[in-house]
Amino acid sequence: MRESVSGVEVVEGEVQAFAKLTLSLEVVGVRDDGYHLIDAEMVSIDLCDTLVFSAGVNDLPADNLVSLALAAVGRDAHVSLVKRIPAGAGLGGGSADAAAVLRWAGCRNLSVAVAVGADVPFCVVGGRARVRGIGEVVEPLPFVDKAFTLLTPPLHVSTPAVYAMWDRLGGERGLAGAAGGGGGLGAGVPRNDLVAAALAVAPDLARWRDRLGDATGQTPGLAGSGGTWFVEGEYEGDGLVVTRTVPPPG
Repeated sequence: MRESVSGVEVVEGEVQAFAKLTLSLEVVGVRDDGYHLIDAEMVSIDLCDTLVFSAGVNDLPADNLVSLALAAVGRDAHVSLVKRIPAGAGLGGGSADAAAVLRWAGCRNLSVAVAVGADVPFCVVGGRARVRGIGEVVEPLPFVDKAFTLLTPPLHVSTPAVYAMWDRLGGERGLAGAAGGGGGLGAGVPRNDLVAAALAVAPDLARWRDRLGDATGQTPGLAGSGGTWFVEGEYEGDGLVVTRTVPPPG
């Protein structure tokens, strides 16, 4: 359905915003402006928020990524946001929401996306991809149907704080938890150069890592800067959430 706000056509409807799961992450450098350069493998998973667009005025806070995305494409609409992706969990919930706005507006320009947030370009592309730079270089990879079990602690882990701690720890690549090299689909223990920094910022993460490891018999990987831990496969248990990868949006 199409209506208009101040003469601008609004396409009403629902858009799903799929979470991103970072399967491996290397920090390969730091730009002069302080932004960290990464080389990562990310996949979209079927844990998702839902955005419902209708004619009206956006009433979300101005610093919400949905509001920033609307401003980036010069659009306005009333947006009802149903949140299922936990905040501060390293699953890109806000970025997924922003990417859903860009797709709704017909914008797949990754330069626009990265100006909204570093994880937004991948969430616009979706599926499975190698992600480099600060997130703006997205190289699609063949889709692989996989299941992952997640455990998200009741902790909010600040991404800026984790990267700042990575700097304070000396910026070494391959810190604790990164054993196995490479890392990604089928690569064994996932590599994530931010594990030691995340544990330094939020020491209680270790308890939740061990809980998932004990429940599954696997060594968990950390999703991005945390705090969600994940293992490949389907496992049942208190607090465990089974997800599957999803292909890129059509």
